[in-house]
Amino acid sequence: MHNENPETIPNEEPTPWEVTQAEDVFLPSVRVRLGWADIEAAVERGAIVPSEAHALWASWASPGSDQRVSAAELAPPAVQPVPAGVPMSPMPRVAPGPAFSFSNTLYYFGGMLAIGAMTLFMTLGWELFGAWGVFALAVAYLVGALLVARNLMAQRMRTPAGVLATLAVCLVPLATWALQSALGFWPEGTNDSYRDYHRFIDWRWLTLELATLAAAVVLLRSLRLPFMVMPVAVTLWYLSMDVAHMIMQKDGFDWQFTRDVSLVFGLATCAMAVWVDLRSRRASHPLNRQDFAFWLYLFGAIMFWCGLSLRDSDSELNKFLYALINVGLVFLGAAIGRRVFTVLGAIGVASYLGYLSHRVFADSLLFPFALTLLGLAVVALGIWWQRREATIHAKLAGWLPAALKPLASG
Repeated sequence: MHNENPETIPNEEPTPWEVTQAEDVFLPSVRVRLGWADIEAAVERGAIVPSEAHALWASWASPGSDQRVSAAELAPPAVQPVPAGVPMSPMPRVAPGPAFSFSNTLYYFGGMLAIGAMTLFMTLGWELFGAWGVFALAVAYLVGALLVARNLMAQRMRTPAGVLATLAVCLVPLATWALQSALGFWPEGTNDSYRDYHRFIDWRWLTLELATLAAAVVLLRSLRLPFMVMPVAVTLWYLSMDVAHMIMQKDGFDWQFTRDVSLVFGLATCAMAVWVDLRSRRASHPLNRQDFAFWLYLFGAIMFWCGLSLRDSDSELNKFLYALINVGLVFLGAAIGRRVFTVLGAIGVASYLGYLSHRVFADSLLFPFALTLLGLAVVALGIWWQRREATIHAKLAGWLPAALKPLASG
């Protein structure tokens, strides 16, 4: 501090900070950017005493504090060209995901190997430890992963921290299965090994999935790392199949019912993604403006589209309606900037056009030529779309309902 003993007794004339109006500075939407120099200046003016200034700044600037932001978060985003006549959106943008660098590739590759070892590639050898041994090992791995993740966050290394935190979430179903088995609460059935969790549909996995979702919600509120949503999206996918199995267990496996449940769960997951996306875009803190909705959009769209595309129909009208729904997905993805909808919709439309070509040119020498021309036309459409993507996005965004318009701002 430049002045260790500032005068704190108010003068006869009111100081500027004493005559502020609530509508001027105290609204929840008002945000300011402060540095240590601003705190020093406040002490010089007598607005705050040095001891309080040090304590206040220490609480704000400590590693892990919600108020502390990195230089990358303070840097202005890259300016994107905006088509002529398109107004600038006042909504804050969602922070971009991790850059595609060699170090990040190593983070995710190593993390996925570790996650795979604890999930997809779990061997029967682990069961030699017994249920309590597996539970103790799973909890030890989980706690260790969380401790390392928090340490990495304190060092501002959020990408590897996200990978380690995701590993912790993926260990929850293993710990839940081991605990149930140790306490004798695991229901009798054919799939008694944990490695079957990722191989077979079974209603008995529901407790594992619900525990995973609950743990993920708790950890996400604490750590706020977007990659942690990935196991949430996968678990919702598993949950859709296991719920269908639970409902139909007395009547045997029904593929069509499972397919339809997947379609409904896909729609629900996409609706959840929209809700998460809107909250992220309206958040004021940079950590809350990250893209938490990406994995929900991805798996929700896949669940819905696969459930829709696997429906059998001999009706030409139903096939045409399927094509129209996919056209809608193409434009929806373009409007809200989520390419997974556009890609899946384009595949659906191309499949329908291919079906029409086969129907018209069935058993004809012209069919290969017609299909080739169709493929080249789709490529040409892609080139045209890429050159005008910003304009198309702006126009389609204008058609969105008012409640969904913030989705087009990122």
